[in-house]
Amino acid sequence: MSDKARRLFEALDLDQDGMLTREEVIVALRTKGPSLAASGVVPYWGVQDAEASSALFDTADRNGDAVVTLEEFAAVVDRRFGWS
Repeated sequence: MSDKARRLFEALDLDQDGMLTREEVIVALRTKGPSLAASGVVPYWGVQDAEASSALFDTADRNGDAVVTLEEFAAVVDRRFGWS
């Protein structure tokens, strides 16, 4: 797991409970996305619309329990953003 994936997860985990919900991912990327991209936490092309954010969540939620753990998240974003 990359440090970048961990930092991005922490930035998206709005309630800081150690898990991401679909709503958190959508809201956090909408509100924090541009500043996260500007600071290098996420690539600019990784900040997209709500539909793309929802698709990212679906890809990461491997067990279908409607929450994404750090491990699930890192497995997807490290591969997608070329961080691993």
